[in-house]
Amino acid sequence: MSEITAVPDDLTAPGERKLRGNLGVAAIVFMVVAAAAPLGVVGGVFPLGIANGNGAGFPATFIVSTVILLLFAVGFTALTPFVEEAGAFFSYVRHSLGFSVGIGFGFVALVSYVALEAGVYGLLGPAGVGVVTLFGGPALPWWVIAAIAFAVTTFLGYRNIELSSRVLGILLTAEIAVILILDLVIVVRGGGEHGLSTGVVTPATVFSGSLGIGLLFAMLSYIGFEATAIFRDEAKDPERTIPRATYAALILIGAFYAVTSWALISAWGDDRAVAKATESGGTFLSDIAQNYIRTAGNDIITVLYFTSLFACILAFHNVASRYVFALSQHRVVPESLGVAHAAHGSPHKASLWISGVVAISIAAAVLFRLDPVAQFYTWFAAATTVGFVVLLIATSVAVLVFFARDRRGYSQWRVRIAPALGLVGLGFTLVLILTNLEGLATSNALGWGIVGLLVVSFIVGAVIGYRVGDASSRHRVGDARGARPS
Repeated sequence: MSEITAVPDDLTAPGERKLRGNLGVAAIVFMVVAAAAPLGVVGGVFPLGIANGNGAGFPATFIVSTVILLLFAVGFTALTPFVEEAGAFFSYVRHSLGFSVGIGFGFVALVSYVALEAGVYGLLGPAGVGVVTLFGGPALPWWVIAAIAFAVTTFLGYRNIELSSRVLGILLTAEIAVILILDLVIVVRGGGEHGLSTGVVTPATVFSGSLGIGLLFAMLSYIGFEATAIFRDEAKDPERTIPRATYAALILIGAFYAVTSWALISAWGDDRAVAKATESGGTFLSDIAQNYIRTAGNDIITVLYFTSLFACILAFHNVASRYVFALSQHRVVPESLGVAHAAHGSPHKASLWISGVVAISIAAAVLFRLDPVAQFYTWFAAATTVGFVVLLIATSVAVLVFFARDRRGYSQWRVRIAPALGLVGLGFTLVLILTNLEGLATSNALGWGIVGLLVVSFIVGAVIGYRVGDASSRHRVGDARGARPS
Protein backbone atom coordinates (compact mmCIF):
# COMPACT_ATOMS: atom_id res chain seq x y z
CA MET A 1 0.00 0.00 0.00
CA SER A 2 2.76 2.42 0.87
CA GLU A 3 3.95 2.39 -2.72
CA ILE A 4 0.82 4.18 -3.95
CA THR A 5 0.01 6.49 -1.09
CA ALA A 6 2.49 9.20 -1.92
CA VAL A 7 1.14 11.69 -4.43
CA PRO A 8 3.26 14.62 -5.54
CA ASP A 9 2.57 17.80 -3.62
CA ASP A 10 4.10 20.14 -6.19
CA LEU A 11 1.07 20.20 -8.47
CA THR A 12 0.99 23.97 -8.65
CA ALA A 13 3.09 26.89 -7.60
CA PRO A 14 4.03 27.01 -3.91
CA GLY A 15 1.36 28.46 -1.64
CA GLU A 16 -1.52 28.07 -4.08
CA ARG A 17 -2.68 24.76 -2.64
CA LYS A 18 -2.61 25.70 1.02
CA LEU A 19 -5.54 27.27 2.87
CA ARG A 20 -4.81 30.13 5.24
CA GLY A 21 -6.37 31.13 8.53
CA ASN A 22 -5.69 31.80 12.19
CA LEU A 23 -8.40 29.83 13.96
CA GLY A 24 -8.01 29.12 17.64
CA VAL A 25 -9.79 26.52 19.78
CA ALA A 26 -12.85 28.75 20.40
CA ALA A 27 -13.36 29.56 16.71
CA ILE A 28 -13.16 25.90 15.66
CA VAL A 29 -15.50 24.86 18.46
CA PHE A 30 -17.97 27.49 17.24
CA MET A 31 -17.85 26.01 13.74
CA VAL A 32 -18.38 22.48 14.99
CA VAL A 33 -21.16 23.24 17.48
CA ALA A 34 -22.89 25.41 14.87
CA ALA A 35 -22.86 22.42 12.52
CA ALA A 36 -24.67 20.47 15.24
CA ALA A 37 -27.46 23.11 15.00
CA PRO A 38 -28.34 23.11 18.74
CA LEU A 39 -31.71 24.81 18.41
CA GLY A 40 -32.60 22.69 15.40
CA VAL A 41 -31.80 19.55 17.39
CA VAL A 42 -33.75 20.76 20.43
CA GLY A 43 -36.81 21.58 18.34
CA GLY A 44 -36.66 18.67 15.91
CA VAL A 45 -34.68 15.70 17.24
CA PHE A 46 -35.61 15.85 20.92
CA PRO A 47 -39.34 15.16 20.40
CA LEU A 48 -38.49 12.17 18.18
CA GLY A 49 -36.07 10.74 20.72
CA ILE A 50 -38.50 11.20 23.62
CA ALA A 51 -41.52 9.84 21.74
CA ASN A 52 -39.90 6.91 19.94
CA GLY A 53 -36.99 6.18 22.25
CA ASN A 54 -36.76 5.79 25.99
CA GLY A 55 -39.08 8.62 27.02
CA ALA A 56 -38.04 10.47 30.17
CA GLY A 57 -34.76 8.54 30.15
CA PHE A 58 -33.74 10.16 26.84
CA PRO A 59 -31.23 12.59 28.44
CA ALA A 60 -29.15 9.58 29.49
CA THR A 61 -28.61 8.66 25.84
CA PHE A 62 -26.60 11.87 25.37
CA ILE A 63 -24.33 10.82 28.21
CA VAL A 64 -23.82 7.43 26.54
CA SER A 65 -23.26 9.01 23.12
CA THR A 66 -20.73 11.47 24.49
CA VAL A 67 -18.79 8.66 26.17
CA ILE A 68 -18.69 6.63 22.92
CA LEU A 69 -17.51 9.62 20.90
CA LEU A 70 -14.95 10.67 23.50
CA LEU A 71 -13.50 7.15 23.33
CA PHE A 72 -13.35 7.55 19.56
CA ALA A 73 -11.70 10.97 19.96
CA VAL A 74 -8.92 9.54 22.13
CA GLY A 75 -7.54 7.59 19.17
CA PHE A 76 -8.61 10.15 16.57
CA THR A 77 -6.55 12.89 18.22
CA ALA A 78 -3.62 10.52 18.84
CA LEU A 79 -3.32 10.02 15.09
CA THR A 80 -3.61 13.76 14.36
CA PRO A 81 0.13 14.60 14.57
CA PHE A 82 0.87 11.93 11.95
CA VAL A 83 -1.70 13.21 9.43
CA GLU A 84 -0.43 16.44 7.96
CA GLU A 85 -3.26 17.25 5.55
CA ALA A 86 -6.68 18.77 6.27
CA GLY A 87 -8.83 15.91 5.03
CA ALA A 88 -10.32 14.68 8.32
CA PHE A 89 -11.78 11.17 8.01
CA PHE A 90 -10.44 10.22 4.60
CA SER A 91 -6.96 11.53 5.37
CA TYR A 92 -6.80 9.44 8.54
CA VAL A 93 -8.04 6.33 6.73
CA ARG A 94 -5.70 6.94 3.76
CA HIS A 95 -2.71 7.36 6.04
CA SER A 96 -3.35 4.03 7.75
CA LEU A 97 -5.26 1.77 5.35
CA GLY A 98 -3.91 2.92 1.99
CA PHE A 99 -4.60 5.45 -0.71
CA SER A 100 -7.48 3.81 -2.59
CA VAL A 101 -9.39 2.90 0.60
CA GLY A 102 -8.93 6.42 1.92
CA ILE A 103 -10.21 7.99 -1.30
CA GLY A 104 -13.20 5.65 -1.23
CA PHE A 105 -14.17 6.90 2.21
CA GLY A 106 -13.39 10.45 1.06
CA PHE A 107 -16.16 10.08 -1.51
CA VAL A 108 -18.49 8.68 1.15
CA ALA A 109 -17.77 11.73 3.33
CA LEU A 110 -18.33 14.12 0.45
CA VAL A 111 -21.69 12.58 -0.46
CA SER A 112 -22.74 12.54 3.20
CA TYR A 113 -21.97 16.18 3.93
CA VAL A 114 -23.31 17.56 0.66
CA ALA A 115 -26.51 15.57 1.26
CA LEU A 116 -26.93 17.09 4.70
CA GLU A 117 -26.20 20.63 3.54
CA ALA A 118 -28.76 20.29 0.75
CA GLY A 119 -31.32 18.57 2.96
CA VAL A 120 -31.23 21.20 5.70
CA TYR A 121 -32.50 23.73 3.16
CA GLY A 122 -35.71 21.70 3.36
CA LEU A 123 -35.97 22.61 7.05
CA LEU A 124 -34.71 26.16 6.63
CA GLY A 125 -37.22 27.12 3.92
CA PRO A 126 -40.39 26.48 5.97
CA ALA A 127 -38.71 27.91 9.09
CA GLY A 128 -37.94 31.09 7.16
CA VAL A 129 -41.51 31.30 5.94
CA GLY A 130 -42.57 31.14 9.59
CA VAL A 131 -40.30 34.08 10.41
CA VAL A 132 -41.67 36.14 7.50
CA THR A 133 -45.28 35.52 8.50
CA LEU A 134 -44.43 36.21 12.14
CA PHE A 135 -43.60 39.78 11.13
CA GLY A 136 -46.70 40.17 8.96
CA GLY A 137 -45.18 39.15 5.64
CA PRO A 138 -46.70 36.88 2.97
CA ALA A 139 -46.53 33.10 3.04
CA LEU A 140 -43.81 32.65 0.45
CA PRO A 141 -42.88 29.33 -1.17
CA TRP A 142 -40.24 27.59 0.92
CA TRP A 143 -37.74 27.57 -1.91
CA VAL A 144 -37.68 31.40 -2.09
CA ILE A 145 -36.24 31.56 1.43
CA ALA A 146 -33.92 28.68 0.61
CA ALA A 147 -32.64 30.53 -2.46
CA ILE A 148 -31.84 33.66 -0.46
CA ALA A 149 -29.99 31.64 2.20
CA PHE A 150 -28.20 29.77 -0.57
CA ALA A 151 -26.88 33.03 -2.04
CA VAL A 152 -25.58 34.20 1.34
CA THR A 153 -23.95 30.83 2.02
CA THR A 154 -22.25 30.87 -1.37
CA PHE A 155 -20.86 34.36 -0.69
CA LEU A 156 -19.56 33.48 2.78
CA GLY A 157 -18.12 30.18 1.58
CA TYR A 158 -16.12 32.03 -1.08
CA ARG A 159 -14.52 34.34 1.49
CA ASN A 160 -11.97 33.71 4.23
CA ILE A 161 -12.97 31.13 6.87
CA GLU A 162 -12.64 33.68 9.67
CA LEU A 163 -15.62 35.64 8.28
CA SER A 164 -17.76 32.50 8.43
CA SER A 165 -16.53 31.71 11.95
CA ARG A 166 -17.56 35.20 13.15
CA VAL A 167 -21.02 34.84 11.61
CA LEU A 168 -21.44 31.38 13.14
CA GLY A 169 -20.18 32.61 16.49
CA ILE A 170 -22.80 35.35 16.69
CA LEU A 171 -25.67 33.07 15.65
CA LEU A 172 -24.55 30.23 17.90
CA THR A 173 -24.18 32.46 20.95
CA ALA A 174 -27.71 33.78 20.49
CA GLU A 175 -29.39 30.40 20.10
CA ILE A 176 -27.54 28.79 23.01
CA ALA A 177 -28.31 31.80 25.20
CA VAL A 178 -32.07 31.65 24.62
CA ILE A 179 -32.20 27.89 25.25
CA LEU A 180 -30.16 28.24 28.45
CA ILE A 181 -32.53 30.99 29.61
CA LEU A 182 -35.47 28.66 28.95
CA ASP A 183 -33.68 25.85 30.83
CA LEU A 184 -33.02 28.17 33.78
CA VAL A 185 -36.62 29.39 33.97
CA ILE A 186 -37.91 25.80 33.93
CA VAL A 187 -35.53 24.74 36.71
CA VAL A 188 -36.21 27.82 38.87
CA ARG A 189 -39.94 27.26 38.59
CA GLY A 190 -39.48 23.64 39.59
CA GLY A 191 -40.65 22.15 36.32
CA GLY A 192 -44.21 20.98 35.73
CA GLU A 193 -46.80 19.96 38.27
CA HIS A 194 -44.85 16.82 39.16
CA GLY A 195 -41.55 18.64 39.70
CA LEU A 196 -38.20 18.14 38.01
CA SER A 197 -37.66 14.93 36.06
CA THR A 198 -35.89 12.04 37.78
CA GLY A 199 -35.91 9.76 34.73
CA VAL A 200 -32.26 10.35 33.88
CA VAL A 201 -31.16 8.84 37.21
CA THR A 202 -33.78 6.07 37.34
CA PRO A 203 -32.47 2.86 35.70
CA ALA A 204 -35.96 1.52 35.02
CA THR A 205 -36.80 4.69 33.08
CA VAL A 206 -33.49 4.87 31.20
CA PHE A 207 -33.99 1.30 29.96
CA SER A 208 -37.70 1.75 29.27
CA GLY A 209 -39.22 1.91 25.81
CA SER A 210 -36.50 1.65 23.19
CA LEU A 211 -33.10 2.67 24.50
CA GLY A 212 -31.64 1.82 21.10
CA ILE A 213 -33.87 4.28 19.25
CA GLY A 214 -33.11 6.92 21.86
CA LEU A 215 -29.38 6.36 21.33
CA LEU A 216 -29.89 6.56 17.58
CA PHE A 217 -31.49 10.01 17.74
CA ALA A 218 -28.89 11.19 20.22
CA MET A 219 -26.04 10.16 17.91
CA LEU A 220 -27.67 12.06 15.04
CA SER A 221 -27.12 15.23 17.04
CA TYR A 222 -23.31 15.04 16.88
CA ILE A 223 -22.85 14.88 13.11
CA GLY A 224 -19.97 17.11 12.06
CA PHE A 225 -17.95 17.19 15.28
CA GLU A 226 -14.90 15.74 13.50
CA ALA A 227 -14.76 18.89 11.38
CA THR A 228 -12.17 20.08 13.92
CA ALA A 229 -9.57 18.24 11.81
CA ILE A 230 -10.79 19.58 8.46
CA PHE A 231 -9.64 23.07 9.51
CA ARG A 232 -6.08 21.89 10.14
CA ASP A 233 -4.44 24.27 7.64
CA GLU A 234 -6.39 27.23 9.04
CA ALA A 235 -5.74 26.48 12.71
CA LYS A 236 -3.13 27.97 14.99
CA ASP A 237 -0.76 25.21 16.14
CA PRO A 238 -2.99 22.37 14.81
CA GLU A 239 -1.34 19.60 16.84
CA ARG A 240 -2.57 21.29 20.02
CA THR A 241 -5.62 23.15 18.73
CA ILE A 242 -7.38 20.23 17.02
CA PRO A 243 -7.37 17.79 19.99
CA ARG A 244 -8.47 20.53 22.39
CA ALA A 245 -11.24 21.68 20.05
CA THR A 246 -12.42 18.09 19.51
CA TYR A 247 -12.75 17.32 23.22
CA ALA A 248 -14.27 20.73 23.97
CA ALA A 249 -16.85 20.40 21.21
CA LEU A 250 -17.94 16.90 22.27
CA ILE A 251 -18.22 17.81 25.95
CA LEU A 252 -20.05 21.07 25.21
CA ILE A 253 -22.51 19.41 22.82
CA GLY A 254 -23.14 16.46 25.12
CA ALA A 255 -23.62 18.53 28.27
CA PHE A 256 -25.85 21.05 26.52
CA TYR A 257 -28.12 18.39 25.03
CA ALA A 258 -28.30 16.29 28.20
CA VAL A 259 -29.21 19.27 30.40
CA THR A 260 -31.65 20.78 27.92
CA SER A 261 -33.49 17.53 27.18
CA TRP A 262 -33.83 16.96 30.94
CA ALA A 263 -35.17 20.51 31.43
CA LEU A 264 -37.70 20.20 28.60
CA ILE A 265 -38.97 16.88 29.96
CA SER A 266 -39.21 18.53 33.39
CA ALA A 267 -41.32 21.31 31.87
CA TRP A 268 -44.12 18.81 31.21
CA GLY A 269 -43.38 16.05 33.72
CA ASP A 270 -42.12 12.58 32.78
CA ASP A 271 -45.36 11.00 31.57
CA ARG A 272 -46.87 14.11 29.99
CA ALA A 273 -43.62 14.91 28.14
CA VAL A 274 -43.79 11.59 26.29
CA ALA A 275 -47.43 12.17 25.40
CA LYS A 276 -46.76 15.73 24.15
CA ALA A 277 -43.74 14.62 22.10
CA THR A 278 -45.83 11.87 20.54
CA GLU A 279 -48.95 13.93 19.85
CA SER A 280 -47.46 17.31 18.90
CA GLY A 281 -43.74 16.94 18.35
CA GLY A 282 -43.69 19.80 15.85
CA THR A 283 -44.73 22.29 18.53
CA PHE A 284 -43.07 20.58 21.50
CA LEU A 285 -40.46 23.31 21.98
CA SER A 286 -42.65 26.29 21.08
CA ASP A 287 -45.39 25.15 23.46
CA ILE A 288 -42.87 25.00 26.31
CA ALA A 289 -41.47 28.42 25.36
CA GLN A 290 -44.99 29.87 25.32
CA ASN A 291 -45.68 28.48 28.78
CA TYR A 292 -42.42 29.50 30.43
CA ILE A 293 -41.07 32.60 28.65
CA ARG A 294 -44.29 33.82 27.03
CA THR A 295 -44.95 35.10 23.54
CA ALA A 296 -41.85 37.29 23.22
CA GLY A 297 -39.58 34.40 24.10
CA ASN A 298 -41.42 32.11 21.71
CA ASP A 299 -41.01 34.65 18.90
CA ILE A 300 -37.28 34.88 19.61
CA ILE A 301 -36.98 31.10 19.44
CA THR A 302 -38.85 31.12 16.11
CA VAL A 303 -36.29 33.50 14.65
CA LEU A 304 -33.29 31.74 16.17
CA TYR A 305 -34.51 28.36 14.97
CA PHE A 306 -34.21 29.74 11.45
CA THR A 307 -30.74 31.21 12.08
CA SER A 308 -29.66 27.93 13.70
CA LEU A 309 -30.47 26.06 10.52
CA PHE A 310 -28.62 28.68 8.47
CA ALA A 311 -25.57 28.30 10.72
CA CYS A 312 -25.77 24.53 10.22
CA ILE A 313 -25.83 24.93 6.43
CA LEU A 314 -22.90 27.35 6.46
CA ALA A 315 -20.83 25.07 8.69
CA PHE A 316 -21.44 22.00 6.53
CA HIS A 317 -20.77 24.01 3.37
CA ASN A 318 -17.35 24.89 4.76
CA VAL A 319 -16.68 21.26 5.68
CA ALA A 320 -17.76 19.90 2.28
CA SER A 321 -15.69 22.53 0.45
CA ARG A 322 -12.60 21.47 2.34
CA TYR A 323 -13.22 17.82 1.58
CA VAL A 324 -13.26 18.69 -2.13
CA PHE A 325 -10.15 20.83 -1.70
CA ALA A 326 -8.32 17.99 0.07
CA LEU A 327 -9.40 15.40 -2.51
CA SER A 328 -8.16 17.63 -5.33
CA GLN A 329 -4.67 17.51 -3.84
CA HIS A 330 -4.61 13.85 -4.84
CA ARG A 331 -5.98 14.45 -8.34
CA VAL A 332 -9.09 12.30 -7.78
CA VAL A 333 -11.26 15.35 -8.53
CA PRO A 334 -10.22 18.20 -10.86
CA GLU A 335 -6.97 19.79 -9.67
CA SER A 336 -8.37 23.27 -10.28
CA LEU A 337 -10.68 22.79 -7.27
CA GLY A 338 -7.63 22.61 -5.02
CA VAL A 339 -6.30 26.12 -5.60
CA ALA A 340 -6.78 28.59 -2.74
CA HIS A 341 -8.00 32.14 -3.37
CA ALA A 342 -5.08 34.53 -3.67
CA ALA A 343 -6.56 37.12 -1.29
CA HIS A 344 -8.87 35.13 1.02
CA GLY A 345 -6.88 31.90 1.25
CA SER A 346 -10.21 30.08 0.91
CA PRO A 347 -11.16 27.01 -1.19
CA HIS A 348 -13.25 29.32 -3.40
CA LYS A 349 -13.50 27.04 -6.43
CA ALA A 350 -14.36 24.00 -4.31
CA SER A 351 -16.95 26.12 -2.52
CA LEU A 352 -18.58 27.16 -5.80
CA TRP A 353 -18.58 23.53 -6.96
CA ILE A 354 -20.40 22.46 -3.79
CA SER A 355 -22.88 25.31 -4.29
CA GLY A 356 -23.57 24.04 -7.78
CA VAL A 357 -24.38 20.53 -6.56
CA VAL A 358 -26.61 21.89 -3.79
CA ALA A 359 -28.42 24.18 -6.23
CA ILE A 360 -29.21 21.21 -8.47
CA SER A 361 -30.52 19.28 -5.45
CA ILE A 362 -32.83 22.11 -4.39
CA ALA A 363 -34.04 22.61 -7.95
CA ALA A 364 -34.79 18.88 -8.23
CA ALA A 365 -36.77 18.96 -4.97
CA VAL A 366 -38.86 21.85 -6.29
CA LEU A 367 -39.29 20.30 -9.74
CA PHE A 368 -40.47 16.97 -8.35
CA ARG A 369 -42.57 18.71 -5.68
CA LEU A 370 -40.98 16.93 -2.76
CA ASP A 371 -42.19 17.84 0.69
CA PRO A 372 -39.28 19.93 2.03
CA VAL A 373 -39.28 18.26 5.47
CA ALA A 374 -40.87 14.82 5.19
CA GLN A 375 -39.06 13.92 1.97
CA PHE A 376 -36.24 16.28 0.94
CA TYR A 377 -34.71 16.69 4.39
CA THR A 378 -35.54 13.24 5.79
CA TRP A 379 -34.14 11.29 2.84
CA PHE A 380 -30.93 13.30 2.66
CA ALA A 381 -30.43 13.25 6.44
CA ALA A 382 -30.82 9.46 6.44
CA ALA A 383 -27.99 9.17 3.90
CA THR A 384 -25.80 11.41 6.01
CA THR A 385 -26.51 9.47 9.20
CA VAL A 386 -25.44 6.15 7.73
CA GLY A 387 -22.38 7.69 6.09
CA PHE A 388 -21.33 9.48 9.27
CA VAL A 389 -21.27 6.39 11.46
CA VAL A 390 -19.54 4.32 8.75
CA LEU A 391 -16.83 6.98 8.55
CA LEU A 392 -16.37 6.92 12.33
CA ILE A 393 -16.00 3.14 12.24
CA ALA A 394 -13.49 3.27 9.38
CA THR A 395 -11.45 5.89 11.21
CA SER A 396 -11.46 3.81 14.40
CA VAL A 397 -10.14 0.83 12.44
CA ALA A 398 -7.49 3.09 10.88
CA VAL A 399 -6.31 4.18 14.33
CA LEU A 400 -6.05 0.60 15.60
CA VAL A 401 -4.17 -0.55 12.49
CA PHE A 402 -1.77 2.41 12.52
CA PHE A 403 -0.72 1.84 16.13
CA ALA A 404 -0.93 -1.98 16.05
CA ARG A 405 2.83 -2.58 15.87
CA ASP A 406 4.19 0.66 17.26
CA ARG A 407 2.40 2.74 19.89
CA ARG A 408 4.65 5.73 19.00
CA GLY A 409 5.15 6.51 22.68
CA TYR A 410 1.43 6.53 23.55
CA SER A 411 -0.13 4.41 26.29
CA GLN A 412 -2.14 1.24 25.61
CA TRP A 413 -5.26 3.14 26.67
CA ARG A 414 -4.68 5.97 24.18
CA VAL A 415 -4.17 3.96 21.01
CA ARG A 416 -5.66 0.53 21.66
CA ILE A 417 -8.13 0.19 24.53
CA ALA A 418 -10.10 3.44 24.11
CA PRO A 419 -10.33 3.22 20.28
CA ALA A 420 -11.44 -0.44 20.55
CA LEU A 421 -14.17 0.41 23.06
CA GLY A 422 -15.29 3.30 20.87
CA LEU A 423 -15.41 0.97 17.87
CA VAL A 424 -17.70 -1.43 19.74
CA GLY A 425 -20.05 1.42 20.63
CA LEU A 426 -20.07 2.73 17.07
CA GLY A 427 -20.71 -0.76 15.70
CA PHE A 428 -23.75 -1.05 17.96
CA THR A 429 -24.96 2.35 16.75
CA LEU A 430 -24.63 1.34 13.08
CA VAL A 431 -26.68 -1.80 13.73
CA LEU A 432 -29.41 0.39 15.25
CA ILE A 433 -29.43 2.69 12.25
CA LEU A 434 -29.57 -0.11 9.69
CA THR A 435 -32.39 -1.84 11.54
CA ASN A 436 -34.37 1.41 11.63
CA LEU A 437 -33.76 2.67 8.08
CA GLU A 438 -37.41 2.30 7.16
CA GLY A 439 -38.36 4.80 9.86
CA LEU A 440 -35.61 7.22 8.84
CA ALA A 441 -36.21 7.09 5.09
CA THR A 442 -40.01 6.49 5.06
CA SER A 443 -39.69 3.20 3.14
CA ASN A 444 -37.52 0.11 3.32
CA ALA A 445 -36.63 0.21 -0.38
CA LEU A 446 -35.56 3.84 -0.16
CA GLY A 447 -33.56 3.12 2.99
CA TRP A 448 -31.54 0.40 1.32
CA GLY A 449 -31.24 2.59 -1.75
CA ILE A 450 -29.45 5.10 0.48
CA VAL A 451 -27.07 2.39 1.65
CA GLY A 452 -26.52 1.45 -1.98
CA LEU A 453 -25.66 5.06 -2.85
CA LEU A 454 -22.98 5.13 -0.16
CA VAL A 455 -21.59 1.78 -1.24
CA VAL A 456 -21.38 2.97 -4.85
CA SER A 457 -19.71 6.20 -3.70
CA PHE A 458 -17.06 4.18 -1.87
CA ILE A 459 -16.46 1.87 -4.83
CA VAL A 460 -16.17 4.75 -7.30
CA GLY A 461 -13.78 6.61 -5.01
CA ALA A 462 -11.68 3.51 -4.34
CA VAL A 463 -11.41 2.69 -8.05
CA ILE A 464 -10.42 6.26 -8.92
CA GLY A 465 -7.97 6.26 -6.02
CA TYR A 466 -6.44 2.99 -7.19
CA ARG A 467 -6.07 4.22 -10.77
CA VAL A 468 -4.60 7.57 -9.75
CA GLY A 469 -2.30 6.01 -7.17
CA ASP A 470 -1.21 3.26 -9.55
CA ALA A 471 -0.55 5.76 -12.36
CA SER A 472 1.47 7.90 -9.96
CA SER A 473 3.50 4.86 -8.93
CA ARG A 474 4.22 3.87 -12.54
CA HIS A 475 5.18 7.44 -13.34
CA ARG A 476 7.74 7.50 -10.53
CA VAL A 477 9.16 4.14 -11.59
CA GLY A 478 9.45 5.33 -15.18
CA ASP A 479 11.25 8.48 -14.07
CA ALA A 480 13.68 6.43 -12.01
CA ARG A 481 14.47 4.08 -14.91
CA GLY A 482 14.89 6.92 -17.37
CA ALA A 483 17.19 8.97 -15.17
CA ARG A 484 20.81 9.11 -16.22
CA PRO A 485 23.57 8.89 -13.65
CA SER A 486 25.36 12.16 -13.09
